Amino acid sequence: MKSVIVIPARYASSRFPGKPLAMLAGKPMIQHVWERASASKADLVLVATDDERIFNAVKAFGGNAVMTRSDHPSGTDRIAEAVSQLAKEYDLVINVQGDEPLMPSRVIDALIDLMRSNASFEMATVAVPAVREKMTSDNVKVVMSVDGRALYFSRAEIPFVRTGGVAAPVYLHWGIYAYYRGILEKFVKLPAGILENSEKLEQLRALENNISIRVLISDLESIGVDTPSDLARAEKKLAEFNDGKH
Repeated sequence: MKSVIVIPARYASSRFPGKPLAMLAGKPMIQHVWERASASKADLVLVATDDERIFNAVKAFGGNAVMTRSDHPSGTDRIAEAVSQLAKEYDLVINVQGDEPLMPSRVIDALIDLMRSNASFEMATVAVPAVREKMTSDNVKVVMSVDGRALYFSRAEIPFVRTGGVAAPVYLHWGIYAYYRGILEKFVKLPAGILENSEKLEQLRALENNISIRVLISDLESIGVDTPSDLARAEKKLAEFNDGKH
């Protein structure tokens, strides 16, 4: 039984076209993601793309890349196609986004350990404590049960604090997932439901279909790159890491 990390990467992006190949500290961003993933305990790391420029860039720095169809509606569908080409022994799939160049390898390892040790959850993801006042509608929040099961994901402020209520902690969701292979295959065959279509959050499809998601709480840092200004923030953070400030 083996684990595989699949990094979905597409060239087209409305806010930042070509961002997987954007240079970050002298390397294309996708290389940073690859290196972080490769430093984990996963048995295999793949980049799944529909663009020859990304494919060639990954090959150039020594990574593994597979070409996928260009008509996939989501990164998860792209991952499922890539995984379908692998031997059945790869039974645990980790979805690491191609725009997370600072994703800590320790977080990936923790997800793998969690899924291997507790088969009662079909998926797992990560959240970090957040400051309520700094959250916007671009930030995805998650609320959980006492045993760490995801109850809901939303772009709205959850849990909401009514006048006189106690301010509960807010958790920011990271878009990294672990699935058993069979669950991934099941997930991509399910139709998008009303919650997913409303919030435009793919993980709500799992909750709408009673697929349990365990949320791992981390105190580590990552920066998702959606815009050129995010890339500048990531560059600054990398410089701090290299200076030994983290």
